[in-house]
Amino acid sequence: MVLLLAIILVVLIRGGSLKAGPAVVAVLFGFFLASTGMADDIQRFLNSIAETINSIQF
Repeated sequence: MVLLLAIILVVLIRGGSLKAGPAVVAVLFGFFLASTGMADDIQRFLNSIAETINSIQF
């Protein structure tokens, strides 16, 4: 997940959709958010989304 988000961040910065300043703020926000009590809830939420997407039959 981290690798995917890093790739998206690089694409957005190189494409001009996201400037370096706001990207740094977003990264720092995520870093500090990970050390809060909300980190476990966010992880469970993302895991449930990933499981839902994985269970979709095409």
